[in-house]
Amino acid sequence: MAKFRTARGLSRNTLAEAVAVNRQTIGYLERGDYKPSLELAMKICRVLQQEVEAVFSLDPFDPVPAHVRRMKERQAGGDQ
Repeated sequence: MAKFRTARGLSRNTLAEAVAVNRQTIGYLERGDYKPSLELAMKICRVLQQEVEAVFSLDPFDPVPAHVRRMKERQAGGDQ
């Protein structure tokens, strides 16, 4: 979630105010220490202009380096 927030140029405070929660709640969500309600998840995604599935998942997201490596491998395989 933090990458989407920072990509939109939002601070934790700004996002928290936009969805009517405490700034600490945003920190807990970004660290994975807290699971949002469906309503909160949808509010956050509206502000971030992202689909819920892009921001939240039942399965852990891959680390960014692993994701980038897989994308490069797919691109290299498609060039052949």
